[in-house]
Amino acid sequence: MQDRVERAEEQIAHLSKMVEDLSDVAVEQSRRIERLERQLGLMMEREAEREYDSGGSVPLADQKPPHW
Repeated sequence: MQDRVERAEEQIAHLSKMVEDLSDVAVEQSRRIERLERQLGLMMEREAEREYDSGGSVPLADQKPPHW
């Protein structure tokens, strides 16, 4: 019986560590996604400004599609 309890405790410790590791991965991925979203937003703004500066009236990113 003692052996079964020890194995269960070891497994619980292993699973707890795995949950912590996965949580750390999820937090890091969330930070990366937020950073990439900010960078994408800045790139889209720059491209819209470039389109406008090159003689376009309204940046293509801000125009409604023709079917609207």
